[in-house]
Amino acid sequence: MPDTITIFDTTLRDGEQSPGCSMSVDEKLEVAKALVDLGVDVIEAGFPIASPGDFHAVQKVARAYGDRTTICGLARCRPEDIERAWGALEDAENVRLHVFLATSAIHREFKLKMAKEEILRRAVEMVKLACDKMAARPDITTPDVEFSPEDAARTELDFLAEVVERTIEAGATTVNIPDTVGYATPNHFYDVIKYLKDNVPNIERAVISTHCHNDLGLAVANSLAAVDAGARQVECTINGLGERAGNAALEEIIMALRTRQDVYGVTTNINTTKLFPTSRLVSNITGMKVQRNKAIVGQNAFAHEAGIHQHGMLQERTTYEIMRPDDVGFVGTNLVLGKHSGRHAFRDRVTSLGYQLEEQTLQAVFEDFIALADKKKDVYDADIVALVENRSHHIPEDWKLTAFHVFGGTGTIPTATLELTHEDGRRIQDASTGDGPVDAVFRCLERITELTARLQEYNVHSVSGGKDALGEVSVEIEHGGRTYHGKGVSTDVIEASARAYLQALNKATAANGAGREPHTQHGV
Repeated sequence: MPDTITIFDTTLRDGEQSPGCSMSVDEKLEVAKALVDLGVDVIEAGFPIASPGDFHAVQKVARAYGDRTTICGLARCRPEDIERAWGALEDAENVRLHVFLATSAIHREFKLKMAKEEILRRAVEMVKLACDKMAARPDITTPDVEFSPEDAARTELDFLAEVVERTIEAGATTVNIPDTVGYATPNHFYDVIKYLKDNVPNIERAVISTHCHNDLGLAVANSLAAVDAGARQVECTINGLGERAGNAALEEIIMALRTRQDVYGVTTNINTTKLFPTSRLVSNITGMKVQRNKAIVGQNAFAHEAGIHQHGMLQERTTYEIMRPDDVGFVGTNLVLGKHSGRHAFRDRVTSLGYQLEEQTLQAVFEDFIALADKKKDVYDADIVALVENRSHHIPEDWKLTAFHVFGGTGTIPTATLELTHEDGRRIQDASTGDGPVDAVFRCLERITELTARLQEYNVHSVSGGKDALGEVSVEIEHGGRTYHGKGVSTDVIEASARAYLQALNKATAANGAGREPHTQHGV
């Protein structure tokens, strides 16, 4: 039987550290559920000591899904970090403590100002402390503790081997070898893992893991080289999210291992048909769009325009496709339904697209579908996905858009008149001018909600094709030093813009009321 690679997903921790990608607790829970359904073996849910919000998010994820997968909390090699991380995990079923400490010469000299001996001593002490914390729970016979020597790829090999050996001796069951700054190349990283396999006497007592950043665009290649050298855990994120240029993309790792099993000879527990829906979910929640030509989950990943390619595809799909769209749950633009389609047919189509909706949400999406079908001739799978995702997330709605009217044109002053309904029943109308109709709408929304924000990003794209295509607008705003994302869909891009901006304002209002803390960046 081929070896099974442990997939360690850090979207909720390292992925969330991407600028502007901070998630609320409810959003983290939603992503965690998708990761569990995907079949991820370990979910790194956060860095509990970073803030009370991070602590509660890790705790809630652990309590909700610790019976279905392993939930991990990150901690620096400090007693207070380990105490806090264990506090978030201790009453959940399957949990892991992940402790890290930098080992490279540049980190020792400039960041930590610690000698090798002190690094070694602290790493051993903190791994033992983490093991003791877990072992105090009666049902845990073998503590699940992971140690990461931060910036391992730039650490002297003899010292790295010594740290790995001593931390395994102290109780670490997984040793993660991070390329923290994306410095490694595939040959280099292969040699690092091979050196540890050959020179650490007790290496067979732990799983070798890899955590690669993408600064040179080599995160996936380096991770696969590590697997080739003997690593049996890969740390990665959905869509490659992460600090700076991001992390190794989970979907690319998985499909490379699956498609080229002849080379790697390993398998995973991932349900690949969930890759595309999970990618869309993370993109919608974080506001980080997936580039159209992104491997595996990009909109063009299975598109063929060149004539010679199309001819080959018509004769035999495998001439130009090494994977089937169905393998990754890809949703294209197949025509499916029209305005006369019934609720039962709609429910079946939503289910076949991979969504399980509560009755109330399904009814709301069906009403959106009927309204859309009245506006455009043909409704596609991609349209339905956009409608579902617009309704299925836990998004606060202090204010709802009831009606709007815009006036603009050459030689006129663009004006927007809006009516919003507050959750307490108030209906408020107001008007505003702006540089254009969209700007006027945004200014009017701010007047009514009494919340001023700075627009940082504004993107519009069509969900499907044709002049009557459903338009999807995504915005990113800044308020109070934090960023918030919003998305709206409509055949009218001004209406979609209004809904996207209002959604972002509602998130800002909810966050201010909950007193969310700024996110602290840490990690390997």
